[in-house]
Amino acid sequence: MASNDAAKPDARSGGTGRRPCDQVRVRVPATSANLGPGFDAFGLALTLYDDLVITPCASGITVSVTGRGAGEVPLDETHLVVRSIHAGLEALGASVPGFTLRCENRIPHGRGLGSSSAAIVGGLAAAFALADEPLDRERLLVLANEIEGHPDNVAAAAFGGFTIAWTEGGTGRALRLDPAPGLAAVAYVPDNRVLTKQARGLLPRVVSHTDAAANAGKAGLLVAAVTGRPELLLTATEDRLHQEYREPAMPESLALVHKLRGSGLAAIVSGAGPTVAVLGSQDGNSAGQGQFFRSTPEPPDGWAKHELAIDPVGVQVWSLEVG
Repeated sequence: MASNDAAKPDARSGGTGRRPCDQVRVRVPATSANLGPGFDAFGLALTLYDDLVITPCASGITVSVTGRGAGEVPLDETHLVVRSIHAGLEALGASVPGFTLRCENRIPHGRGLGSSSAAIVGGLAAAFALADEPLDRERLLVLANEIEGHPDNVAAAAFGGFTIAWTEGGTGRALRLDPAPGLAAVAYVPDNRVLTKQARGLLPRVVSHTDAAANAGKAGLLVAAVTGRPELLLTATEDRLHQEYREPAMPESLALVHKLRGSGLAAIVSGAGPTVAVLGSQDGNSAGQGQFFRSTPEPPDGWAKHELAIDPVGVQVWSLEVG
């Protein structure tokens, strides 16, 4: 039943391919960006998901949210998923009279795990299905980058696996690579949030050639480590461009990074923080993953620990008849 493509056109519905009571269901993964030296370029899709259920109706927009963000995010047309659905439909030259949106959120908000990117990618993927168009991930990335402003998280959410993202002529582009078998991540998520704008505001306008060269070398090494040489992850995740500069906004996160790295674990600030992620692998199988998870300590007070694999496919869409 699962498919990455929308339903085919149905002559009974005037070419829309969908009766008014049909549903679109979307699952979109959390993401960790930067991964240390790959600032604004690298992304990794993780097995922590938001689920969306969109049901077309005669008119109006109705939004409900359970889980993360419930009681905090807007429940009208300003909701980021709704805005992304509308942006996608407009780009595809399609429209629907109205719809209900149900969000079942598990990705923490404002913690550096790509919650906004998940909302954008999920909404755009839903728009392809609502427009009765096959899911075009390359085009979805272009649209998502226009909304988000940078392609690192949205690329990983769209394609899954390990992604290298960049902009070319203002257009979001990405290359997806298969992570090494058994690669996994542990995410330490604190109770407090850090706004991406606040974290970016701490970065210097100019960095030294020495630091830039060091990061370039480590970024290249990290590609090799993530895709086949996980024993190099500790060295490959060293960063000089952004993490330490952000310490005033998240001192506990940087202290945890230093503590974990001091014990030999490849710890990084996930995205703009304050989540700390540890990358690791052993033996390329589930038993090895379990050993890696056991090697990571329990979280500090006020933090949650998530043991995650790498999501291999990115956003997924199901089109269902419900009546």
